[in-house]
Amino acid sequence: MNQQQQPQLNIDLKNTQKVETPDGNYVVAEGLILRKASKFALGTSEDALIPIPVFYDVKTGKILKDTLPKELVDEYDTIEE
Repeated sequence: MNQQQQPQLNIDLKNTQKVETPDGNYVVAEGLILRKASKFALGTSEDALIPIPVFYDVKTGKILKDTLPKELVDEYDTIEE
């Protein structure tokens, strides 16, 4: 099997900053939001669902704003700055 390896970053973790949500939480999870694309816009015979990966605060369920595409920020009201 030919498995691709994740590239290894050569960064000293002491030179990084912690990420904290506005509610003071540190634990986030990765989730997906789904967007529906019209078959007419796509030029296909069926509509399609587009998964967009985001991170969210596990305690509040709020999406971290910096993980959303800029075009979608205004549509999601449960967003952590």
